Amino acid sequence: MLDILKPHQPNALEFCQVLALVGEDYHVTLTVIEMDEETATTEVVIEAKNIDFDAICAAITSVSGSVHSIDFVEVQNDTQQK
Repeated sequence: MLDILKPHQPNALEFCQVLALVGEDYHVTLTVIEMDEETATTEVVIEAKNIDFDAICAAITSVSGSVHSIDFVEVQNDTQQK
């Protein structure tokens, strides 16, 4: 879960679409936590097999957002031992 500060534009749907396009199987959920006159504090969850964090950060920056913190991480090791 990422704590992201974003401007009002793009709206939440457009913002999520930008993030979902980063990976072919990305599922993006956004919850608005707080709003002021110019920005929204959001919690964003991205689910996928392989998440490219640097590409996600670049996409967020490209729409004038910023990652404030990583608040929750879940990782599963799916490699098979021989």
